[in-house]
Amino acid sequence: MKNSNTFASIVKKSMQNMIIIGALAILVLIFWALNPNFLGKYNIVSMAQSLAPYAIMGLGVTFVIATGGIDLSIGTTCIAAAVIAGKLYMNGMPLVYTIPIMIAIGALVGYINGLLVAKLKIPAFIATLGTMMFGRGLSAIIVSIPNIFFPGGTWFNKLFSNFNGVPVGLIWVLLFALICMYLMYKCKIGRYILSIGSNEEATRLSGIDTDKYKIIAYTIAGIGTGIAAIFWAASFTTVASATGNGMELDAIAGVYIGGTSAAGGTASIAGSVIGAVMLVVIRSGLNFVLAKFNLNVNSTYVTYVLTGIIVVVAVLMDVIKNKNANKVKKEKKLKKEKSHA
Repeated sequence: MKNSNTFASIVKKSMQNMIIIGALAILVLIFWALNPNFLGKYNIVSMAQSLAPYAIMGLGVTFVIATGGIDLSIGTTCIAAAVIAGKLYMNGMPLVYTIPIMIAIGALVGYINGLLVAKLKIPAFIATLGTMMFGRGLSAIIVSIPNIFFPGGTWFNKLFSNFNGVPVGLIWVLLFALICMYLMYKCKIGRYILSIGSNEEATRLSGIDTDKYKIIAYTIAGIGTGIAAIFWAASFTTVASATGNGMELDAIAGVYIGGTSAAGGTASIAGSVIGAVMLVVIRSGLNFVLAKFNLNVNSTYVTYVLTGIIVVVAVLMDVIKNKNANKVKKEKKLKKEKSHA
């Protein structure tokens, strides 16, 4: 079983995070040099507001990826939760009740995903693709009007989006990140999740209920998705059933960029936040650059291209790192066998 709390692993993660932060700083400087308005107050606040849903979704799904799994339903679930809660609000339900409803919907979908993967042994990609399509269809059926509207300028927006010009979503992101760090690095939940990602069969044979902790991992991802729905509703106030298309890819990409292994067994909570920040910076920076040079190109598509390249490079580096680690392990094992011979 891997022990991610060792001093060596902490140093390694810190160095990895510093490299990502360095790359992020270079990106910011490039975009600022090309268009100084990129670091204007309005754009910084705008980026901070849009960060919260993606970062919180990314933090939640980090637990799933750490098991060696994947959850493709998080984007659709986020919007479905906002759509259902928003529909109830528009039909007269008090706004305050939308908060627990969104979290409960996210947690329920996460729990169902966990059951499908852990108990029914459906591959995570297929199971969560199914719940993604189900959620997308359900949202479209529920929304009989083009958009769902949440109120603007209320306590809801001030608490979860913008309080007198301060993007309070950042505070919530940091708080959720601290909770995730505690769960991942200080609790048996995190230790067992990482152990499942390292070697599920060995973990099961050691007496750990691997199904239980896989379900917990997917449920945590679902809770993160429900919380992300709150920030989406508070920040943008308008929600459409098709809004969530592709959100899951951005959130998952941020996790991979942040250093969590696609193969499972290692996770970086701080890295997931930094990865989300990098994607928000890229998206916003491209908008400014393309606008300044009057380039008739959709920035969304350019963002997809860059994100795809970055994710492939990040996963490739992870594969190389794992191969090298396995090679070192084999060499050590051979040396031990020779010394005992």
